[in-house]
Amino acid sequence: MPRTEDTVLRVDAEGGEALLLRPWRPEDAARLVLTQRGDAALRRWTGAAVDDEAAAARWIAEQARGWETGDRLAFAVVAAESPSPDGELLGHIALKEVLSGGGRAEVGYWTAARARGRGVAPRALTALTEWAFDGGAGRSLTRLELLHQMDNTASCRVALKSGYERTGTVPAAPPEHPLDGCLHARPRDGQGRIAST
Repeated sequence: MPRTEDTVLRVDAEGGEALLLRPWRPEDAARLVLTQRGDAALRRWTGAAVDDEAAAARWIAEQARGWETGDRLAFAVVAAESPSPDGELLGHIALKEVLSGGGRAEVGYWTAARARGRGVAPRALTALTEWAFDGGAGRSLTRLELLHQMDNTASCRVALKSGYERTGTVPAAPPEHPLDGCLHARPRDGQGRIAST
C-alpha cells in the first residue's frame, strides 16, 4: 500500500508549467474553498464542491481515509514553481475503486477555473495513469476507466487527449447522475514513465 506522505508525482514543464501531484493536506482547506467559491462549472460537474473551511476540512479528511484504506488515492494538483510554499492549487485528481478487483480502477479529476485551458488536466491525468500502471497504487492494474456526463465536452477532450478511448454510454441515475455518462477506458500499454519524488 502506498504511504500518503511519500507519494508525490512530478510532471516536468514540457508542454506547460511543471506540476506536482501530492496528497491533500489539512492546510489546503482555505485554498480549496477559495478555488471552488463561485465556480459554477466546477459545481455543475462535480459533487466535490465545498462552501466553507469546515466542509473543506471534512472533504480533505475523506481523501486521507481513502489513502488509509487504499481504495481512493487522491492528489492535489499544484504548480511546482509557485511563490506559495504549498504551490498554487490548480486542481484535483484521484484514482478510485482501486480495491474493486479485476485489475480495474476509475480516475476522476477537476481543475480550478484559472487552470482551465493550460493543459493541466491532461498532463495530470497522464501522470496519474502512468503511475497507476507502473504499480504506484500498490495493485496490478490493467485497465483504467473515466466517466463524465455526456454534455461535459471539456472532460471528453481531456480523456481522448490522454489516451482514454470512448467505450460506451452509462444510463443516467438521478439525482447523483442526472444525465447519461460517457465511459472512456485505457488499458495498460507499458509506455512512458513519470518521475516520482
